[in-house]
Amino acid sequence: MRHLLAVQAQDYPGATWAVGRRTRATTAARIDAAFDRGEIVRTHVLRPTWHIVAPDDLRWLQALAGPRVQTGNGSRYRQLGIDAEVALAARKAFERTLAGGGTATRDELREALVRAGIEVDVARLTHLVMHAELEAVLCSGPRRGSRQTYMLVEERIPPSRPRDRDEALAELARRYVEGHGPAQVVDLVWWSGLTTADARRGLEAAGDALRRETVGERTFWSAGTELAGQDGPTLRLLPNYDELLVAFRDRTDAIDPDLPEPARVPEAILAHVVVRDGLVAGAWRRREGLRSTGVAIDLRVAMSAGERRLLAAEVDRFAAFLGRRVEVAGLD
Repeated sequence: MRHLLAVQAQDYPGATWAVGRRTRATTAARIDAAFDRGEIVRTHVLRPTWHIVAPDDLRWLQALAGPRVQTGNGSRYRQLGIDAEVALAARKAFERTLAGGGTATRDELREALVRAGIEVDVARLTHLVMHAELEAVLCSGPRRGSRQTYMLVEERIPPSRPRDRDEALAELARRYVEGHGPAQVVDLVWWSGLTTADARRGLEAAGDALRRETVGERTFWSAGTELAGQDGPTLRLLPNYDELLVAFRDRTDAIDPDLPEPARVPEAILAHVVVRDGLVAGAWRRREGLRSTGVAIDLRVAMSAGERRLLAAEVDRFAAFLGRRVEVAGLD
């Protein structure tokens, strides 16, 4: 996960599979335990959505990207009557509630705001919590059953070395390309929420760690190393908002040429997808039952019997990750 810097995570189960699929011999239970210990944290950072990040990356990422997201949220804050005074009052209410290593669910944070005399509905609560996350006041705490809790960053996250702006831009650009590249400037702008000027500045500041190559009318940045090839096709079940797709503005290079047009829209591409050799070739749905997880596969391009067997092995890996039985449909 550290290699990717940040993993989009508004769907927590999907995000854990995104991490688990890229990690050898890990399970959902191990990732949950690491999350509960604070070895990985979930918070609003970069674009105004949740990401999972390593604790020592949280502060410098928020210092770099948080103000940009706050500015982007400005019109919504104004609609909800959230100004600097209200945000500060909410922050103080959160700090009083959580001081001393405390944890609170979202509902409990709402109660803290009500006690402080701050009017809240669902939208206002969401944005007051997000505001505090972007200011590096709140981040995730240990789960309480299936519910996320919040803690104070100062009590959850150990101190880490700050970066000045130029160093932070270079590190963000370098690590984005190392984890996601080859990528274009427009992709980094989309993923990070930075301006085009800052994205270019970061890529240039990364120096010899990155290389630039022009293909046709597009310019790509890469880390200068190639992944080792693999004999035969690879089949993957990737979760919704997987970094293979959501991290790019231009996703044309990740689509199987035979994929039907209706399956190319963002709503389909950013859902659970079947990927063959790095290209989206279908979709899948996940349904949690009492004793098993259901996986329904919808292949949208032709596949050989051997490829279907590889996909069945991928389902087995998913079952091992979950630690429970998986019932699969759509591979016959």
